[in-house]
Amino acid sequence: MIKEVDCIGEMEISEEVYYGIQTERARNNFDISGTTIGQMPEFIRAIAEIKKAAAIANAKIGKLDQDVANAIANAADEIIAGKMANMFPLDVLQGGGSTSTNMNVNEVIAKRANEMLTGHKGYNKVHPNTHVNRAQSTNDVIPTAIGIACYRYAEKLRPSLAQLTESLAQKAEEFKDIVKASRTCIQDAVPITLGQEFSGYYTFAKRNLALLDSMLAEPLELPLGATASGTDLGTFEGYMEAVFVELKKVTGINVRQKENLFDGLQQGDEYVRLSGYLKGLATGLGKIATDLRMMSSGPRCGFQEIILPSVQPGSSIMPGKINPVIPELMNQVCYQVCGNDMAITMSVEGGELDLNVWEPVIIKNLAEEFTLLTGGIKKFTELCIDGIQANRERCESFAEGTMANATVASALLGYPKGTEIAKKAVAEGKTVKQVIKEMGLFSDQEVNKLFDPLMMTDWKESSKIISQEEIKAK
Repeated sequence: MIKEVDCIGEMEISEEVYYGIQTERARNNFDISGTTIGQMPEFIRAIAEIKKAAAIANAKIGKLDQDVANAIANAADEIIAGKMANMFPLDVLQGGGSTSTNMNVNEVIAKRANEMLTGHKGYNKVHPNTHVNRAQSTNDVIPTAIGIACYRYAEKLRPSLAQLTESLAQKAEEFKDIVKASRTCIQDAVPITLGQEFSGYYTFAKRNLALLDSMLAEPLELPLGATASGTDLGTFEGYMEAVFVELKKVTGINVRQKENLFDGLQQGDEYVRLSGYLKGLATGLGKIATDLRMMSSGPRCGFQEIILPSVQPGSSIMPGKINPVIPELMNQVCYQVCGNDMAITMSVEGGELDLNVWEPVIIKNLAEEFTLLTGGIKKFTELCIDGIQANRERCESFAEGTMANATVASALLGYPKGTEIAKKAVAEGKTVKQVIKEMGLFSDQEVNKLFDPLMMTDWKESSKIISQEEIKAK
């Protein structure tokens, strides 16, 4: 054990670890959630990248010895590569606006850099505040790191969303000629094709993929350089320009400084917008998952219009029961994302004066939203969407049987007559087509043409045929 000293007093720290006294205090103070900052590797990586960029920038303007800057950069590279993930034991929820997180990274880099230069841990050559944190404050480092981390999480989400989009496009094409009954208010409605239904799902996914691409294409605006309150106090001449040049090189991301650094520290509306996008994606995916559960319900006593892949037994007591576990998983992911969005919204609104200190809640929940959606969408696509089969016979029987087919009769003969036909069909347990034939309202050839469910799904064809019959009726 070695003794370390801070403004509060002394504490013994294990010689085996690279973090120091401030990290150890915070480790004991905030151990509540079971989630550590080390479990958010993109966040830790982003902080390390900021430290590296700042060290190089400070050396370039002559405010940091080159050997110290090189050691800091090399130590940061190890963190970026994930080599010291177990050195970040702090609970993600913590007081102090993430000062503890910033100092955890500062201490680890300082001790490792010192070890590189002197052969032993310590701060005699590289100090966590004096050198690693030079020209920085927790207040500008953390929101900058959140921005970089979220960009990377978005990059990871993209392949999953693109995969889902392609799978839904394929299903829309595969099911394009399978006619079924639509349902509105969970009641029988007019015929559509299963492919049309899936085309709606595909377009939703495609739209959200395009939104994600547009966000990734925009320059990433960051408040680095604001230091404590937006005044850049503690930086040196030339640092602002140099640090963003280096940050762009280190991260490989098109970054630039925020137009107004006071705004950059005060507000978090960009977090709300980003979480809002993820919530919008989640609500749509949850709706699709619910639809698939309903359409596959059965197999004997439900809709059974589609057959989902069987991935595991569904009951501990009922033999042969198979549950739609993957759509259910997707639903749960979506519920959690929506809950996280509320926590983010409250945390952003709860900021006060010149800093939002609730950023631990913000990054925890954003990281979880991205992680859940990235993994959940991939499972949803590969274990469910890709393997969906259509029950053509069942779909077509519903299309023939829906009372909403009387809509065609209503368009030609008036709403009262259409209502009479529908009520008669319900009372006698017959199809609309059977009732119309019995009533002799049209010839058999006209009935077969006018009340063909597949024809009704094509608005151009149906409007043309209905118009022709209306002219003949006149």
